[in-house]
Amino acid sequence: MSITTYDQKLFADACQKIVAKERETNGIGTLKEKTMHAVLKNFYEPDISHQEIKVDRFVADILRDDKIIEIQTRSFNAMRKKLSVFLEKYPVTIVYPIPHNKWLYWIDEDTGEVSKKRKSPKTGTFFDAFIELYKISMFLSNPNLHICLVLVDMEEYRLLNGWNETRKKGSSRYDRIPVALHDELYIGGGKDYALLLPHNLPETFTSKDLAKCAKIPLRLAQTTLTVLKRTGAVEEIGKNGRCILYKR
Repeated sequence: MSITTYDQKLFADACQKIVAKERETNGIGTLKEKTMHAVLKNFYEPDISHQEIKVDRFVADILRDDKIIEIQTRSFNAMRKKLSVFLEKYPVTIVYPIPHNKWLYWIDEDTGEVSKKRKSPKTGTFFDAFIELYKISMFLSNPNLHICLVLVDMEEYRLLNGWNETRKKGSSRYDRIPVALHDELYIGGGKDYALLLPHNLPETFTSKDLAKCAKIPLRLAQTTLTVLKRTGAVEEIGKNGRCILYKR
C-alpha cells in the first residue's frame, strides 16, 4: 500500500505525456479517450504495441505476457460482458482510480469561461470503490480477477449544465486531469479484501462499527460488508439485536 518516489515520477511522466498531447489538439478532453483513462493506460503499459488489443469481440486496454489490464474510470456495470469473456482466457486486473484530493473547475458552455479552482472538502479512500465492486461481485471470487485501486490527486472539470439555479446540481463531468499518484492497493482476490478492514475494528463487529472505525457513511459500510462476505473476507456469525455480526 505504499508508493515509491520512482512510481510517482513514472506517473508524473505519464501525466505530462498525455496532457501535452491534448494541448496539441487545443485543450483538455479533446481526445476521444478521456485524460484519466489515457494516463493510467500509459502508466501501467508505456508500450503502445500492447495497448488496445482485440480479444474475441472486445478490446482489452492492455494485453501483455498473457495478462489483461482494464482501466475502468466509470461504472463497473459496463464490464460484465467483457469480464465474462476475458476471465475465461486470461488473468485480468481492473485498475480503478479514486479521487483522493480533488480540485473542481466549472466550465460555462455559453462563454467557454473556466472558473477558478476550488478544493473539494471530501478526501477519497479505498472504501469508495465498493459501490462499483458491488456491481461485479459475481466475479470477485474468480481466481483470475484482480483489482488495483489507485488513489489519485486530480483536477475535475464540470459543465455548468445542471438543473438548479447555480447549474451545478446534476451537472455533467467533462474531464479529470491527474495531478499526482497518492497510493495504490493491489487485491489478488478472495481474502485479500480483508486488507481494507481497519486495524481498530473489534474481533466481532457490525456495519455501524465499520462505519465508525473507517469513518465512512453507514450505507457504504453495509455495501462494503456485502462485498466482503461474497469474497470470503468476512463471515456472518449471528446478530447483535437487529444488527448482523461479522468476523474476519
